[in-house]
Order: sequence, then C-alpha cells, then structure tokens
Amino acid sequence: MQILRRWATRHAPWLGLAGLFGLTQQAAAAEYEHSPQVAEFVAEMTRDYGFASEQLVSLFAEAERKQSILDAISRPAEKVKPWKDYRPIFITDSRIARGVDFWREHEQVLARAEREYGVPAQVIVAIIGVETFYGGNTGNYRVVDALSTLAFDYPPRAPFFRKELREFLMLAREEQVDPLSLKGSYAGAMGLPQFMPSSFRAYAVDFDGDGHINIWTNPDDAIGSVASYFKRHGWQPGEPVVSAASIKGEQAEQGLTQGLDPVKTAAELRQLGWASAMPLTDELPVTAFRLEGAEGDEYWLGLPNFFVITRYNRSVMYAMAVNQLAELLVDARGAH
Repeated sequence: MQILRRWATRHAPWLGLAGLFGLTQQAAAAEYEHSPQVAEFVAEMTRDYGFASEQLVSLFAEAERKQSILDAISRPAEKVKPWKDYRPIFITDSRIARGVDFWREHEQVLARAEREYGVPAQVIVAIIGVETFYGGNTGNYRVVDALSTLAFDYPPRAPFFRKELREFLMLAREEQVDPLSLKGSYAGAMGLPQFMPSSFRAYAVDFDGDGHINIWTNPDDAIGSVASYFKRHGWQPGEPVVSAASIKGEQAEQGLTQGLDPVKTAAELRQLGWASAMPLTDELPVTAFRLEGAEGDEYWLGLPNFFVITRYNRSVMYAMAVNQLAELLVDARGAH
C-alpha cells in the first residue's frame, strides 16, 4: 500500500483532475484498507461512475474511522426542548449583531441573490446565522472521515451515508478539489450553509463566477446556494412565512397538523375554530401548530414559505427560529 501511495503522489492527480491527494507524511491508521465493504464500494464507483480504483484505494487508506462520530450520532435523542427553551439558543443579541454585520459586509451579493432568486436577504442571512453563526462554526471533521465512518460503521443509516459518500466523491471530482481537504460536521454537512453532498450537487451555485463552487470559505457562493435551494423548493417571493392565530371551540385541537406537510386549508381550519391574524385565502394549504412559549401556548399557521424553510431542516421550531431571526435582523438593521 505504501508503494501505491508513493505512485499516486508522483503520478496521479485526484481522479485524473488537478490537485493531488495531499497525503500526510505519517499515514493515518488504515481502518478501511482491508474492508470488504470499502472494496465493494470502490468496485461500484469504478464500474458505475468512472472512478480510478487505485486512487480510491489510496483515498480510503487515508480515511479514518472516528469513534466520536459514532458516539455523537448514536446518543439517545434529547427530549425535544419546548419553544421557550429552544428560541433563546438562536435568538440572541450576539447572533443578531453579527447578522447585521454579515448583511452589511455582503450587501451587494445578498441584494443580487434576492433579485435573481426572489429570496429575501434577511432569510438567507438567518439561515447562515442559525446553521454556523455566519461561518464561525462549520465543523472540524474531514468530510471523508465522517461519511466513511457512517457509511461503513453505522448500519442504521448506512445506505443514506453511502449515497452521500458517493455524492461527495463526485463533487470533489467535479470541483477539482482534494477530498481530504474538505471539512464539515460529524454527519458530513459542509460549509457556511451546512449542505450535505447531495444538496451541494443539486442546489449549490457558483455565484461569483470564478468557475468553482466554494461554500466553505466563499460567502458569495454560500449566499447564492442558499437562495438557489429555497427557490428550487418553491419559495414564493413577497409572501409571508407565518401568521399568528387564535383558537376557540372544542374542535380546534383537531386542526393541529401532525408532521410538517400542510394537510388542511385555511378554510378548513376556520371551520375548526382557528382564526388567523392576517387574511388568508380559503384554499391556501397551511400547517397549524402550537408552541409552548415563555408566556404560554402560542398558536401559529405556517404558510407555503414556512414549509419551504422546513425543507432545509425538518423542524417547526427550526423554521420559526429562522423566521424570527430574519425579522429581528430587519429591525436591527433599520435601527443602525
């Protein structure tokens, strides 16, 4: 294997493209060097996707199994925090202040993204703010380590992560980057917007026109990629995200949405005792939910743009945090 590494270093660019593997002087323990699963995966990538097997073998000889990743993903799910405890995690003075700075620093790019994709600047900024504190915490695991560990050593979700590993290798080939150089979260989410590799390949864009898509250190590409994601998932320009609601009557509880998909219309919810703070057309599909707020129960109607935010992270509270942070960024920016 050491001979193969020396050969790859001297002669072979990454899968026939620019940039070498950047092999370390002291090779990491080769957990996957003799793995039958890896051999099967390499054969698949060689046969079906045109990769060079010897270079994949060298790559996986450098990949490391990370017990800390398996520990993190295997932890029992925490009890879901109520909204009154979840909201303060993301709605903070520091996150608002840094968001205003980020918006100012990238004002022209955000304005262009809003023009081209129809997604408000404040929503793009809020996504990046919630995901990584505007790039301050994008993850310290090598993506190849994270995805290899989960693809080959975490059976409950191995098919999903094996697909993401395939997508990651393809994006590294397409972007002509060293796959060992890219870092992300323990689950393989990458860059300022925390895209998984499949989302990167489907929605990320070269927004500054330099010929490469870089969501790790290029805020322009990260901004354009978030806007692209939202547009592709059906964002409706100029439309609101949520409407506050009130309820009355014994049937109101029947209106609460199970899951995230809107299954009732505004008219159907009105018949069940829901009243919207803003006028809604009868046929509009809405998500009706209740949150345990600091001052008691809150009732909300999630509109189509709310559903789009839940495509980014499938959580009602996540979408509410993004929306409220976006609104507070507008207020704070106007106050400066």
